[in-house]
Amino acid sequence: MAQDDPKTLVSTDWLAAHMRDPDLRILDGSYYLADAGRDAKAEYAAGHIPGARFFDIDDIADSRSDLPHMAPPIEKFMSRMRAMGVGDGHQVVVYDGAGLFSAARVWWLFKLMGQNDVAVLDGGLPKWVAEGREVEDLPPIVRDRHMTVRRQAHLVKDVTQVSSASKLRDQEIIDARSAGRFRGEEPEPRPGMRGGHIPGSKNVHYSSLLNADQTLKSPEETRAIFEAAGVDLSKPAITTCGSGVTAAILSLAMARMGKDDHSLYDGSWSEWGMFPTVPVATGDN
Repeated sequence: MAQDDPKTLVSTDWLAAHMRDPDLRILDGSYYLADAGRDAKAEYAAGHIPGARFFDIDDIADSRSDLPHMAPPIEKFMSRMRAMGVGDGHQVVVYDGAGLFSAARVWWLFKLMGQNDVAVLDGGLPKWVAEGREVEDLPPIVRDRHMTVRRQAHLVKDVTQVSSASKLRDQEIIDARSAGRFRGEEPEPRPGMRGGHIPGSKNVHYSSLLNADQTLKSPEETRAIFEAAGVDLSKPAITTCGSGVTAAILSLAMARMGKDDHSLYDGSWSEWGMFPTVPVATGDN
């Protein structure tokens, strides 16, 4: 049983015990890739943890960018959170319908916006439902709440910063995609995208950090997995993936390990793989 930490990860038992807390806000941060054949909004409407509000990763994003679900401008995040009744003084718990897939991305976005009292529900909705806990199909009653946002620029990296880290090797770049995509052996899901990985990056597929019930492995286990992949945990880390969603699972695992010097490459392979002037490596190195 994972130790409950309202700033990183909490158990279904913890959430059940705190469900009626007046300052608790529960968010359904479900998001699925197109090939999953699932509709996150429809699933939320059909049944969600009582009181949960739907956090739309594609909507609460930077609509000016051609890249998928990039972090939104501060003003947009604030206005969307106000409309959802999430603000100062709230403890936020985020879950998703896959167990642990996209909830970590929402957790990271809150951290980026300077919100610390936010945790991911370990095992998500599948674990909650498997334990016979309550779900409802009613929309939550929402009251406006102001949120004070202080963007934490050190938690996000752009292509120029990642390119520099790739050349200097002064930070560990850790890729959460599958080994086949990392090596350039599996086709990329988007047309025109090169296969392979950022030179110098290490591969830790996000699923390797999860147990069979989609809960996060212990800090000791995740540390061993990073080290086995050749990650030097004494260096600052940059997490990356296909479009900045599963990279946040790596970020969450490192936060659970007590490692604080990590950031996320928001553009991830959606940007790097299409960027003509940056190099791509294939194979294991």
